[in-house]
Amino acid sequence: MPLYHKLGNFPQKRHTQFEKPNGGFYYEQLFGTEGFHGHSSLSYHVHRPTQVKEILNSYSVEPKIAIGKNIKSLLFKGFELKAENDFLDSRKAMLINKDCIIGLAAPKESLRNYFYKNADADEMLFIHRGKGKLRTMLGNIPFEYGDYLIIPRGIIYQIEFETEDNRLFYVESYSPFYTPKRYKNQSGQHLEHSPFCERDFILPSELETHDEKGDFLIKIKKEGMIHEVVYATHPFDVVGWDGYNFPYGFSIHNFEPITGRVHQPPPVHQTFETATFVVCSFCPRLYDYHPKAIPAPYNHSNIDSDEVLYYVDGDFMSRNNIEQGHITLHPKGIPHGPAPGAMERSIGHKETQELAVMVDTFRPLMVTEEAMGLDDGQYYKSWTE
Repeated sequence: MPLYHKLGNFPQKRHTQFEKPNGGFYYEQLFGTEGFHGHSSLSYHVHRPTQVKEILNSYSVEPKIAIGKNIKSLLFKGFELKAENDFLDSRKAMLINKDCIIGLAAPKESLRNYFYKNADADEMLFIHRGKGKLRTMLGNIPFEYGDYLIIPRGIIYQIEFETEDNRLFYVESYSPFYTPKRYKNQSGQHLEHSPFCERDFILPSELETHDEKGDFLIKIKKEGMIHEVVYATHPFDVVGWDGYNFPYGFSIHNFEPITGRVHQPPPVHQTFETATFVVCSFCPRLYDYHPKAIPAPYNHSNIDSDEVLYYVDGDFMSRNNIEQGHITLHPKGIPHGPAPGAMERSIGHKETQELAVMVDTFRPLMVTEEAMGLDDGQYYKSWTE
């Protein structure tokens, strides 16, 4: 996200001496993406951020694939996923390809006993149920129902819940998350026709600075493995930073839908994009106002992308028997559209209160064993009259 932000103290000139009040120097770290080409921030640490004391264990967390080459539309009952205490243990990959992992999590407890870093992928956490605080090396972000949390790769974080009933929909992306280019000018500022603007982002605040030595466990995800690495100093020891690469939040409730006289295509709901997929937010909105408008979406062929819909709340007009927490997968290769009767039922309706998150991937998705454990088994037949 091309938005400059800063917290704490740092020298006026980058790459220059920054002295501690009682002697010695703070340690500068460049935190960037895509080599030296992408967004970056400069952070200043009490201790060198490189002090590895030990690597304890390494173990695989690669998902097991149930369907490698899929042509079937599927529905997964997400709220049937069993809740678990540990944040990482609760995360279950549902759908994957070479570009991303799409999953669910139902953690009951806060992540306090260790720190976590995804070294491979940016993370998008969507908060369906729960409330709390994302604590990171670059500051803290409060969150609640309906918030997206975008966490760039390499960010060290913990997550604190005020609640026990927590439900998250997440995506791990091997390319960075950005807001759509068509919403921005050449300098990166969001334009007047954008469905949100810079005021809507929840930026890091409450910078924690810990001057502590000891044994600090960081679980690092890299190449399908979790590595348990012990650092000699507390990872939240930043006294200040500035730049463009940092975690942030955005509430789905702040997305302002784009409507028209006739039904608008899914791109008007786009919220984020990467090089390999897009994320859309379907929010409460007025329906089309042409006198002959059909509010229900038209049938369309998935030729170039797999479509994943995560149903959050409200009345899902185009489908039958959809509930909160359901995930549908409409694979490339076959058309899909409203359920039988949904088109006719929609005529004359003036608005919808639906809330959903959509992920359209440009490469086919494989289905995991975890996902098949939540499969309803019948969804692909739901268009038969």
